Amino acid sequence: MGFKCGIVGLPNVGKSTLFNALTETQAAQAANYPFCTIEPNVGQVAVPDPRLDKLAEIAKSAKVIHTQLSFVDIAGLVKGASAGEGLGNQFLGNIREVDAIVHVLRCFEDDDIQHVANKVDPIADAEVVETELMLADLESVEKRVENAKRRATGGDKEAKALVNVLGQALALLREGKPARLVEPGDDEEAALFEQAQLLTAKPVLYVCNVAEEDAAAGNALSEQVFAKAKAEGAQAVVVSAAIEAEIVAMDPEERGEYLAEMGLEETGLARVIRAGYDLLGLKTFFTVGPKEARAWTFPSGAKAPQAAGEIHTDFEKGFIRAETIAFDDYVALGGEAGAKDAGKLRQEGKEYLVQDGDVLHFKFNV
Repeated sequence: MGFKCGIVGLPNVGKSTLFNALTETQAAQAANYPFCTIEPNVGQVAVPDPRLDKLAEIAKSAKVIHTQLSFVDIAGLVKGASAGEGLGNQFLGNIREVDAIVHVLRCFEDDDIQHVANKVDPIADAEVVETELMLADLESVEKRVENAKRRATGGDKEAKALVNVLGQALALLREGKPARLVEPGDDEEAALFEQAQLLTAKPVLYVCNVAEEDAAAGNALSEQVFAKAKAEGAQAVVVSAAIEAEIVAMDPEERGEYLAEMGLEETGLARVIRAGYDLLGLKTFFTVGPKEARAWTFPSGAKAPQAAGEIHTDFEKGFIRAETIAFDDYVALGGEAGAKDAGKLRQEGKEYLVQDGDVLHFKFNV
């Protein structure tokens, strides 16, 4: 399944530098002036998961295939975007197509890098982007609620549900709050709300781009962002885009030593990727054999047939059962044979809720 995280922010906060490092390419032109990224660039990145490497080692798999996320580098936004200022209309259209928003905020001082507002204030920067997204949503929701109200007076059941759920969104937006705080009353309202594709309904990850010396512990500016994220129920991570760019240019064997010198246990990008994965409510199951060990993405709460469908639609249509081994059991017992001998290989049916880390083998018939 394809999931996209859109990298957004004001011009010159480090979006393209971060994107280049994420995808280990120079696909996005990084330059010190607004709108250097005109068309959104898309890069696929592997989700780091040491469990997969362990499984491959035990099974002596010839190939290891990680699950992936897409990151989209979207043109910088400026105040007035919701009214078409700058690249506003294009920016908003690109945001609508992603599943989650990775909001890069400048948390470093550097006189050589122009700031669009001539001051470094990550909270104010965040509010500029949020305000534009809210204004765009507000205009859209007001029209939809009015249309739904007219249909609801004629007895249209779906229109009544739409009035309820979008009415909530409208009230929140008028208070200056994002639509992701909406609480649908039932599954129908939840489905209608999702179909509305509101910009402020998307989950948000704040990325605090700090100077190299602040990469390990953050700084006063990043602390403000973390407080904001906590208050909103959002997530935040600290990254130094400059460090990540340097790491990408290094030989793999040099990276660990460099990270240690900087006081880091892992790259900031690994944290961003995992946080994006968690933000979307995604989990991982594994298929393991001598040919390959592979990680598969599935949404939290999926049942066995849905998970099977991530491999191939035929697996879901003709699902019979899922031979299941928990990751810890697979490792502790030395693989499938050991787990089977110890009675830890389970036969699960259509109602089984797949757990993160399950090692699965699907039986199906089409």
